[in-house]
Amino acid sequence: MALNYIWIGFFLVGFLAALAQWIFLGDTEIFKRIIDGTFDSAKMGVMDIALPLAGVMTLWLGIMNIGEKAGAIGWLAKLISPFFSRIFPEVPKDHPATGHMVMNFSANLLGLDNAATPFGLKAMESLQTLNPHKDTASNAQIMFLVLHTSGLTLIPLAIMAQRAILGAKDPSDIFIPCMIATYVATVTGIIAVSIRQRINLLNGVVLGWLGGMTAAIAGFIWYITTFLTKPEIETFSKVASNLILFAIIVVFIVGALRRGVNVYESFIEGAKGGIQTSLTIIPYLVGMLVAISVIRNSGVLGYIVQGLEWLIRLAGLDTAFTPALPTALMKPLSGSGSKAMMIDAMKTYGVDSFVGRLACIFQGSADTTFYIVALYFGSVGVRKTRYAISCGLIADLAGIVAAIAVAYVFFG
Repeated sequence: MALNYIWIGFFLVGFLAALAQWIFLGDTEIFKRIIDGTFDSAKMGVMDIALPLAGVMTLWLGIMNIGEKAGAIGWLAKLISPFFSRIFPEVPKDHPATGHMVMNFSANLLGLDNAATPFGLKAMESLQTLNPHKDTASNAQIMFLVLHTSGLTLIPLAIMAQRAILGAKDPSDIFIPCMIATYVATVTGIIAVSIRQRINLLNGVVLGWLGGMTAAIAGFIWYITTFLTKPEIETFSKVASNLILFAIIVVFIVGALRRGVNVYESFIEGAKGGIQTSLTIIPYLVGMLVAISVIRNSGVLGYIVQGLEWLIRLAGLDTAFTPALPTALMKPLSGSGSKAMMIDAMKTYGVDSFVGRLACIFQGSADTTFYIVALYFGSVGVRKTRYAISCGLIADLAGIVAAIAVAYVFFG
């Protein structure tokens, strides 16, 4: 029901905002911009997202099926099951869904969005087999989705590449701030969902895994900042992520060969579901993207930023970060929209300015909550999202606050 009210609200608020601008500001183009935006977004949902995704889904569902036949997915499930069995108590130990979720999180960590989406959709499909109420999000599906929307990424490769294109002196200087902000968002998401689901996080296994992950990330940061130069960090980011992904494919194939599996037939068997999945999500994608387009083109986000700036100034706080807020506010709604605002901030204020860098950290601190809800739940026919959106937005807010804090520490 939450998604229903949010979707309706986008249209009603957008209409009222546009009507006010026409009546009081004399903006006769506002309705045209909104309608043009709905057409563009509907086209983008089908032509730029769903259809290209069909090819990617076909490839990676085939690869995933090879991995399952090779036993690699089951091995991953066993490896991570002590931790996942605590935060996903409804998922049986060694269930394939665990391996699928691990693959999704791993691809996200490496900044490989094209691979992360098929893995994530496969994970949601596996979790749906355990869901007794098919139209309502299960506890496990909500936990998975919130962890995914928190956007934990070790290597913000796309952001660093965009900074390099715009002539940044050190394109990788936002690397550590992004990692800190997205990690805060992820931990906050786990805590928020655990409170709702009454999951006890204060046990040795969970604390050990979270502590281990924190130590691993801190060690990774220490190593690259101590032993690698700035150009070497960029090269490492680019090579390591794609090398690891290609190595996964090779390991799956070799493992399947050792088990005597017909690798090509296994690939075809898994790949057949790619196009169907892409077709299934089209209505959900178009509906959400059009609603987001209405709220964006009606100028509502701009008014929200102005209101926040007024409140911050009224409280006597520094407002230097407010010009970067459009990127933060757009991020939960649209990845492409927030990217455009990030680029605009860098061009307007300077790629190496405080605002330009903060916009990049905002872009890397979380993922697109509403888009992911529509995509992932839509792929399995879940209509009642329960508290998934609210917990996802709490994680997003934590990422925003952390991004502002680390930006002042590193660049303020």
